[in-house]
Amino acid sequence: MNPRIDQPKAMTLTFRCPPELEGVLQPPFPALLGLPEWFKTMPSKTYNPSVGEDTLTVKKCPSFIDAMTYGFLIPSAVDLEIRDGEFSWDFDTPAGLISEFTPSPIDFHDPSQIPNTPLFDSDSFIIKFNCFWTIEAPPGYSLLFTHPANRTDLPFTTLTGLIDCDRFHDSPLNFPARWHDANFNGVLPKGTPIAQCIPVKREVWSGRVETLSAAAKTRLIATVKALRREPGVYRRQFRAPKR
Repeated sequence: MNPRIDQPKAMTLTFRCPPELEGVLQPPFPALLGLPEWFKTMPSKTYNPSVGEDTLTVKKCPSFIDAMTYGFLIPSAVDLEIRDGEFSWDFDTPAGLISEFTPSPIDFHDPSQIPNTPLFDSDSFIIKFNCFWTIEAPPGYSLLFTHPANRTDLPFTTLTGLIDCDRFHDSPLNFPARWHDANFNGVLPKGTPIAQCIPVKREVWSGRVETLSAAAKTRLIATVKALRREPGVYRRQFRAPKR
């Protein structure tokens, strides 16, 4: 079978961990494999009382799905137990682990580091998920690390950062996050996605602002009519393959 003309070229991210932790850690994995149970069990259609008929749910929204399945997910290294705002874990550091790798799966940022921001709370820290992996991207690519897309069910919100991992890839990373569920008491299981890793090609961009031309208006009208006429137009005619 001939590959599709617009099939994307396969690129590789390299995740490395100390040999002492091989088999102990759950490796980062394609985001496609990390869809939560609530998404898997969601119906594709449901009754919409606003219009009085069945309509499609976000399970059939390509942009919603593409955001959740693009790139890789970084899983938590251990079970984290949270009781009354206190974190605990059971993680025995293997003998021989180099000192540059912290023995703790979690750390904290003092609130003094985020003054005058919406993240500031004098009574709470910004937690920091320590990562035991180094990540190398292909030349010319940076990695956008952000909260797993559409995962508002998680009790924390990972902060977003962009790292030039084609150049900076010989140090383990960490992921600051705001623990927003103050009432959470329980265990955050090992393997829970703590960050989504999205490759971004570094390019210089400029912006241009225009009014719609006559031809653009014609295309707009035709596209909107097609979208209203039948479902799946974007998926069939415009959506680009991503794997």
